Amino acid sequence: METNEENPVLFDTSDLLLVGAIGLTTVAWFKRQQLKELIFGKKKIAAPTAGSGSAVGKKETNFVKVMQEQGRRVIVFYGSQTGTAEGYAARIAKECSQKFGVNCMTADLELYDLSYLDRVPKDNLVIFVLATYGEGDPTDNAIEFWDLVTEEEPTFSQNMEEKPLSNLNYVMFGLGNKTYDQYNEVSRRVNKSLSQLGAHLVGVAGEGDDDGSLEEDYLAWIDTLWPDFCQTLGVDESSARSGPRQPVYAVQELIDYEKEDVYLGELAERPKQGAKVIFDAKRPFVAPVTMRELFHGADRHCLHVEIDISGTNLRYNTGDHVAIWPTNSEIEVDRLASVLGLTDKLDTVVDIKAIDPTAPKKHPFPVPTTYRSIFRYYMEICAPISRQILNSFAEYAPTEESKAALIRLATDKDEYRLQVTDACRNLAQVLEYACGHSNQSGLFANVPFDLVVENIARMQPRFYSISSSAKESPKVITATIVVLSYHPIAAAHETVYGVNSNFLYRIQMQQGMPNDGQEHPVYDLSGPRQSYLGEDGLCHKLPVHVRHSQFKLPRNPSVPIIMVGPGTGVAPFRAFVRERALAKRDGKPVGTTLLFYGSRNRDQDFLYAEEWPELFETLGGDSRIITAFSRDQAQKVYVQHRLQEQGQQVWELLQKGGYIFVCGDAKNMARDVNQTFINCAMEFGGMTDAKAHEYVKGLRTTSRYQEDIWS
Repeated sequence: METNEENPVLFDTSDLLLVGAIGLTTVAWFKRQQLKELIFGKKKIAAPTAGSGSAVGKKETNFVKVMQEQGRRVIVFYGSQTGTAEGYAARIAKECSQKFGVNCMTADLELYDLSYLDRVPKDNLVIFVLATYGEGDPTDNAIEFWDLVTEEEPTFSQNMEEKPLSNLNYVMFGLGNKTYDQYNEVSRRVNKSLSQLGAHLVGVAGEGDDDGSLEEDYLAWIDTLWPDFCQTLGVDESSARSGPRQPVYAVQELIDYEKEDVYLGELAERPKQGAKVIFDAKRPFVAPVTMRELFHGADRHCLHVEIDISGTNLRYNTGDHVAIWPTNSEIEVDRLASVLGLTDKLDTVVDIKAIDPTAPKKHPFPVPTTYRSIFRYYMEICAPISRQILNSFAEYAPTEESKAALIRLATDKDEYRLQVTDACRNLAQVLEYACGHSNQSGLFANVPFDLVVENIARMQPRFYSISSSAKESPKVITATIVVLSYHPIAAAHETVYGVNSNFLYRIQMQQGMPNDGQEHPVYDLSGPRQSYLGEDGLCHKLPVHVRHSQFKLPRNPSVPIIMVGPGTGVAPFRAFVRERALAKRDGKPVGTTLLFYGSRNRDQDFLYAEEWPELFETLGGDSRIITAFSRDQAQKVYVQHRLQEQGQQVWELLQKGGYIFVCGDAKNMARDVNQTFINCAMEFGGMTDAKAHEYVKGLRTTSRYQEDIWS
């Protein structure tokens, strides 16, 4: 939700009291409806195409009509925030087409009008691949669909019967993370709503856990789907094709081309001349950035990054996330090029286009481009590769031994977990491992490049909680980013580097940070056509966009808040505290503001230590920061311990309508903190264990317990 002066927050505690019977989902619906009216007006019109810089032309939004015109019997819709759900949708569509000969298409949910679900013929099939984002929220491209099917009385195109979707056969696969309280909430809720509307679920609803093994969950589910899939469409399952692989993309190396037409890492197609440029997730803004080190004398690094969005349409609200688009390191670019025998062809210009009608996009990334640009900017070449994909590469192995090694990894879950997942090996590293860690160039030179394009995910931005206040600093966004590197247990002699954080650290080193004596990956810092460079020839710019969040302060600043944020989890709370201090300086009443912060050592990694005294002095009253430095004493002390020590005050603030905010690690910290609040309800509220659990769950339901967590 937008919360700037032109578009204030639409609901807070007092609003919820007035509409308590409505429920949180309905409130969220009203928020989104009002936001859409603010942006597009009350009349439903076409929104601008993301990144196009111009309004949408006349595009057919009736997907049923499109399916009929193109002879499709199956459509796979995806709700995807980072591209993972889109990838699985493409895989399902490809198998439908190539394995069973069923004409299929993939589709972005936001590009079609789903009110036409009531017109889907009974002998057709709609497949949904839906990711849950945040705390049970739909992805950005699935909001319209979510609003439609979760309405109390959904309105479809023509069928006004009690069960308007009685002809609809559908399949459901959800992507979630079990460390979150609302695990796979979107797919579960949509599944329930479709069933209530009369639709028929084909097979069982699948669920993938990104904290466990999403790929294994998917593979186990998809195998159970095919018998029901075939029965629904009247397809003979025994006739499933098992012939040679059919390419999804055609790759052509170009000899004749215009240099200015080649994309060298630009993340969006060039806007039409004279068109107004709109910066967003599909067209990031190359923003000026500055950085400084936050840790003092530690063997780790943490960067305070300032991003200037002046002169753009980009706006952020306190609590939102900033997305920074990374660049892959040169060592990984060179490693993959060497394995594939492309070292001498990295700057060859290629055109890539989809030839399989099930492909979600005509081009996987801006083309024509070069192999170097693809590896450096367009593909997640550092990400672990799936078991299923390894099967595809086995037939191109240079020796019988390396082929056997790849097949073993592809079929043996334990071996795959040990040598790929736990060791964090990417495609190039796995191929090297299969060949006995040989560094011989061109070991897999016979691999068709379209197979690489098909199976390596597209580069995704890295999201960070914004650590600045939109009211205090509307044109400059700040982020707090730890530089990640570690040795995996399964491959202790190797170092895994965070792709984007080490890219940022290299920029900081270029700008004068003393060398810490440790090894850091080397990156090309110039950017496409040197677009990241300043007048001094150094890197001063990065592509960014803003992702809005529901992690928000109560609109009324007099409401007490309790914040728990160890490590870089303190980032959004720096923004919260600064915003409330600004309100206090403006003469507004501000409620008690408690911040529980933890790190290893007070002297080395106490983030923003120099800022807190003045901020909390401004807030006054009972407002304060309560710290836990785990390694400053013999016994480990964490934020949940400090929270329990202050249980009486915490409980009193909750009785006054206080809000809880938690940011940081989902797997351990967030769960322990949740339990501590339950303990407080039992100890200071006199509740039973069951009542305390119910009480804390109620805080979540009314948005008084909010989390911005990651695993």
